[in-house]
Amino acid sequence: MTKQEITRMQIKRIEKEIRDTPYHKGTEHHIGRLRAKISKLKDNLDVSTKKGGGGGYAVKKQGDATIVLVGPPSAGKSTLINLLTNAHSKVAPYSFTTVTVIPGMMKYKNAKIQILDVPGLIEGAEEGKGRGREVMSVVRGADLLILISDIKRPEAIGRIKKALERNGIRINKYLPAVRIQKRLSGGLIIHSNIRQELSNLTIKEVASQMGLKNAEISINEKMDLDRLIDAFSTNRIYIPAINVLNKSDQEKLKDMSQISKAEHAVPVEAIKISATKNKGIKKLKEIIWEKLNFVQIYLVRINEEPNTNDPIISRSGTTLRQISEKIGSSFSERRSRAKIWGPGAKFPGQEVSLSLMVKEGMMVRFI
Repeated sequence: MTKQEITRMQIKRIEKEIRDTPYHKGTEHHIGRLRAKISKLKDNLDVSTKKGGGGGYAVKKQGDATIVLVGPPSAGKSTLINLLTNAHSKVAPYSFTTVTVIPGMMKYKNAKIQILDVPGLIEGAEEGKGRGREVMSVVRGADLLILISDIKRPEAIGRIKKALERNGIRINKYLPAVRIQKRLSGGLIIHSNIRQELSNLTIKEVASQMGLKNAEISINEKMDLDRLIDAFSTNRIYIPAINVLNKSDQEKLKDMSQISKAEHAVPVEAIKISATKNKGIKKLKEIIWEKLNFVQIYLVRINEEPNTNDPIISRSGTTLRQISEKIGSSFSERRSRAKIWGPGAKFPGQEVSLSLMVKEGMMVRFI
């Protein structure tokens, strides 16, 4: 029996114990410890499986952001990427047309957005079926996901979300507001500025099971067990996503509630499109832009007007230092300050540190 098989058996035994244990305040810490143990075992299983080989897709990230199209076979991903970009992904009315990653580049509002078409996800993809592990590795590197199914299978989006969740990918969620400061001794100390339903004992049990023995833990949001385990896990990825229902020209969606929404997810309505009829594509592009939180800034050279025809595209939260590095390493090494005009400036030509975050429409001269 392999190590992976032994680990899976351990997970099943613990899952049964959880099912057989009634949940109440007296058993909360015990169930928390068991669920944390399952999470740790799954993390270890994922690592050992990756070490075992099988190969992944080598995809070089290009452009200002990367989007991955994720959906079941025959959802119309290939048609959509061909419409949005200059890619040439094979299109056919049967499953598994795409057997590798097809990259394309969408140009929109001066931004260059890389879009990747990956093989359709099938049931059990998170366990490696249908090249699922290779697909998941590409998904984890995305800046934005488009979760796509056709109008006749809206429930597939819910299944996709669950598969991604089981692989440690959190959709439309945010990093837990938890600060962990490891110490050499002293055990676990818990601080929270919010009244928690979970007891300190439960929090300590979960933290300990996830590998924390000596640490000061500050919690700044209301926690349940899922968020708590995520806060202590090292393999969680938080990615925004857009729900898309393709082939809307074929049938009207009767019940939007079929699209399951994961707990804590930011509610997002599904966008109905028809890739073959080019319907809804303009709206989709605009939502992509908004979800990626792009900002445009303009360089100002000495004795010149701002270059408004060729803005630098960046993401919200980017600093001026990161912008200078984007221009070039030799350029960045020679600049330590900047002057700014427009949004973010207290007065025209204000001199600022390169740690300042950029704002939409900001005009910058590096000095």
